[in-house]
Amino acid sequence: MTNSKTGLPMGGMTRRTAVKTLALGGASTAALGLSAPALIAANNDKILIGVPSSLSTPYGVADDTDHLNGTKLALEEINAAGGVNGRELDIFVPDVDKLSPESCRQAIAACIDKQVHAISNSFLFAPIPAMDESAKYKCPYLNGNTQRNATEQFRSNPEKYSHILQTDPSEVNYGWTYPLWLKAMEEKQGWTPKNRKVHIVSEQVGYNQTILSAARESLAKSDFELTENTDIQYPVNDWSPVIRRLKEVDAGAIFINHWVAAEYASFCKQFQADPVPGALVYLQYGPSQPEFLELGGRATEGFCWSTVLGVYGDQTGQDFRAKYLAKFPEYEGNMGLVYTGNGYDIVQYLAAAWVATGDHTDFKANVDWIRTNPYRGVCGMMDMNNEFQEALHYPDNGFGNQSAALDGGMSQLYVQVQDREHKIIWPNEIAESSLRPAPWW
Repeated sequence: MTNSKTGLPMGGMTRRTAVKTLALGGASTAALGLSAPALIAANNDKILIGVPSSLSTPYGVADDTDHLNGTKLALEEINAAGGVNGRELDIFVPDVDKLSPESCRQAIAACIDKQVHAISNSFLFAPIPAMDESAKYKCPYLNGNTQRNATEQFRSNPEKYSHILQTDPSEVNYGWTYPLWLKAMEEKQGWTPKNRKVHIVSEQVGYNQTILSAARESLAKSDFELTENTDIQYPVNDWSPVIRRLKEVDAGAIFINHWVAAEYASFCKQFQADPVPGALVYLQYGPSQPEFLELGGRATEGFCWSTVLGVYGDQTGQDFRAKYLAKFPEYEGNMGLVYTGNGYDIVQYLAAAWVATGDHTDFKANVDWIRTNPYRGVCGMMDMNNEFQEALHYPDNGFGNQSAALDGGMSQLYVQVQDREHKIIWPNEIAESSLRPAPWW
């Protein structure tokens, strides 16, 4: 017997059991208490998720394609099992230019016009206009913005932005955790720094400048020294002047603080031809995008990068990778490991909330449920019940909004390209490999 409002077995699903069952990537949606497939046919009202995506810009397409693919995979699984509370899930995908404040606002406005029941978005470089627009509607708005500037807005006005939840830790953690990684590579994984100098090369967008500020703060407390920051401006058509300066400074650790995968691929080719001998080279985030390996080829070997949001290499993560590649075999050998999982996890998290509350139209109830019920997805734990309403970060770098335990937060993943594949090398608890000597060492 089922409850006529929720479509769930009477007495068979509580809020606690709903999230417990849906956790770990919704591995068995047929047993979630979701409605039988026959009920979908009897109810044509779909639950609609807005997924603003870069479809036509020269940047952001790779991440948003990953996010959209992960979203579609989750929808397919849930709908095949009968949908949520007797309703099929569907998506609305407006185009967005991530760098344009007006385009970001318009994309959210389009979602509101469509009367979506939730918004799932990878990230925007102009998040505040989008947040302000969404505040007129207040459906659950889950994103992977990775920006403390955005979550600071929540902290300053939690009533206005109560419905906006950042499912990953903020970008400040890239700068704050960097010295911990250097130390771990030195003490645990065989890297012998030729000196204690760090040379950072930074792009000018707010995302990269925030990371630079955080790195300055953390390096000042470490036994490494920030020797120089070299500014760059997108687009970078020729890395030769940068590489010339890298060789002049000759730092033991190099941090390229950029974000465009295609330009990183170009950097790798030019650096491999004229490297800084012995330097441990870290590239900020961009190598996570599939085009990095496609364009860079063998020249990407040995470079390291990280993400505060990524598919783990544990059994849950491996199972997700297998089913993702089964649906999207064209990414075999070069699967995106960031927003693929995030798009998937957000839909599963929303489904958990809708099952638990029994009403996808009660925006406040669903936001409150998500805030107070942490969720373990393929990218780790999302616990957003804190002053920033963003996921807790692991490992604890000592700068706040951290988790002391792996299972309490979302782990930053440090990765090295090895044999043209991305391999997690740190933290050690979830590593797939260890640091290998780079070709220029």
